[in-house]
Amino acid sequence: MLEQVKESFAEYGGEWKKNKGVWEFNTTIAERKAFLSTKKLTYSARVKIDEEGKSIKFSEMLKEAGSGFSSGGDFDGGMSSGFGFKAESYNTLKGPREGNIQEQSDLFGKKYQYKFNYSDIRNRAEEIAKSNGYSFEYQILPVK
Repeated sequence: MLEQVKESFAEYGGEWKKNKGVWEFNTTIAERKAFLSTKKLTYSARVKIDEEGKSIKFSEMLKEAGSGFSSGGDFDGGMSSGFGFKAESYNTLKGPREGNIQEQSDLFGKKYQYKFNYSDIRNRAEEIAKSNGYSFEYQILPVK
């Protein structure tokens, strides 16, 4: 069944990785470039298949990562004399916040322009699960 899910996501051009029994699909959906810096918005879906329990657990999120040079103040809030290198990575599910993918998309839609149908990916995974007699469980927090 995992191969069916992978094939159904193929048109999105992402990568699959396995970590502790959970498969994760990542694809970059938007990018912003400024003077010597880049920020990327990535869609991430996690899939865990329970063969014995005949179920699929599915979660998804948007992540933003950036790197490059930035100008501005130092850590104390003062003025900087030039440019510094900055690399950062974070996602929208920090701490106890439990936002769904639509809330994340609304937030990132203010910074990026993209057309990405994340519900299509979720629906494809659910259809494959049900057509193979598996239950489908959508989770807001990442599947572990």
